[in-house]
Amino acid sequence: MRWLGPILLAALVAALAYVAALWATPHVIMAKAMETLGAGSVNVMRHQGLPNAESRFVVRPSPDLAYSICVFDLAKGPVAIDAFVPPQRYWSLSVFDANTDNIFSVNDRTATGRYALTLSKDGTGGSLAVPGGKGIALIRILVTDAEDLAAIDTLRRRSTCAPA
Repeated sequence: MRWLGPILLAALVAALAYVAALWATPHVIMAKAMETLGAGSVNVMRHQGLPNAESRFVVRPSPDLAYSICVFDLAKGPVAIDAFVPPQRYWSLSVFDANTDNIFSVNDRTATGRYALTLSKDGTGGSLAVPGGKGIALIRILVTDAEDLAAIDTLRRRSTCAPA
């Protein structure tokens, strides 16, 4: 009987630590990803070359996808994303909030050509509401061979992420 109190206390501390770890892990992971991928700049589209074996910071990227990344912060107002994507080729635009939740996705099956999206904290004026006001927007475009990359790169480098 005298061990019941310490056992219950240990169980309570373990349960609280478990819940805290479950809550904190996505936030810590996304904060580190945003810091690394943003390289000190926010609300700017960064275009990367094709991934290689060293390109494994967050996940294992597909070597046949060209990535454009925008780390955004809505503290100063809405941010507009303007994605220029090639026709008749797989592409996707995904928005992740600071909790790692995918809050928006669109791809070549549901939209064609240029795709514009505005992000805001509250979703006013037809914009996408982003809980917490921070996150990552990710454009992926399929590159079937190295010769495709030049044409795709010229188009995708027109994609922007900037204050609205």
